[in-house]
Amino acid sequence: MTQNTPLSPRTSPDVRHRVQSAEQLRARGVTSAQTADRCLPGGPWQQLLPGVYLLHPGPPTNDDRVRGALLYAGRRPATARRTMPVQAGPGYGEAMVTGLAALALYGFTSAPPVIALHRVDVLVPRTRRPRSTRFVQVTRTSSLPRPQHRFGIPLAPVERAVADAVASLTDASTVRRLLTEAVRGGHCEPGPVVRELNAAKLLGRAHVVDAVDALLVEGRAVAENRLYEMVRTHGLPEPVWNVELSLPDGGRLGGVDAYWPEQAVALELGARSPREDGVTFAAERERLERLGIALVRVTPKQLREATAQQAVVVRTALMAACDRAPAAYVVVLPR
Repeated sequence: MTQNTPLSPRTSPDVRHRVQSAEQLRARGVTSAQTADRCLPGGPWQQLLPGVYLLHPGPPTNDDRVRGALLYAGRRPATARRTMPVQAGPGYGEAMVTGLAALALYGFTSAPPVIALHRVDVLVPRTRRPRSTRFVQVTRTSSLPRPQHRFGIPLAPVERAVADAVASLTDASTVRRLLTEAVRGGHCEPGPVVRELNAAKLLGRAHVVDAVDALLVEGRAVAENRLYEMVRTHGLPEPVWNVELSLPDGGRLGGVDAYWPEQAVALELGARSPREDGVTFAAERERLERLGIALVRVTPKQLREATAQQAVVVRTALMAACDRAPAAYVVVLPR
């Protein structure tokens, strides 16, 4: 079906065209009067949302509801509809699905199926003015993220979708399950989730704070397992794990996640907290390098997305040990 192909009551649209906006129908030669006639009781079509039509008489499917919500929230302002032709594409504009509906489409098992949701949350730019209606909950934002696409549907990034879902939930166990699955399922890292929750001013809710604590523990465990796997899979020398480094006089140098004493190479697995900035790491590295110890930082995201490259970074640091001056003596204790 091309953009200008007229529709008739006998048209059998594919899944992408089962839901159409009034503007799309007009561009395909269907007048407002014809649309209204086809939506009469017993007719072949029905109105799903204001200005959005379902081109079959049966109940809306999951896909119909989601695409209909995007067409409704992403429709162009009236002035643009009058003066500019219909643009190619699905007609969603900058709208994207977020919240529980997005998580269900990402495959979260802890999110209810889309059909069971009472609403579909949609993000739009702050300059747009569609109102929430029926099963569509519209959220306007001044910082619209770059969408991810699943099945041709634009979705908010997982961390944003999680924060928007948490904003609508009061059950502590559900919040904890969503946050845990986001990390354990490999969808994202704890830091971005915490930043989105903070931006949404949700960290003042007790049940969210408890869930975030569990999230950080879960994220730490997942990242450590990936680090162990990287060392063993890529044939790196076995380090001593999770140790405290200190000077012989008792001066504390800090904890590291892995340490190779013979090569004087220490590894830190990301920031100890999502709120830690790079200044702290730079100070740690400078202090250790003055003692002849090389400090490598590997982030959880790097371990998840580029394990082989991080193994090369660590191996390079180990091989460079022979080119450095002998390291100062340090005390290594279990952490």
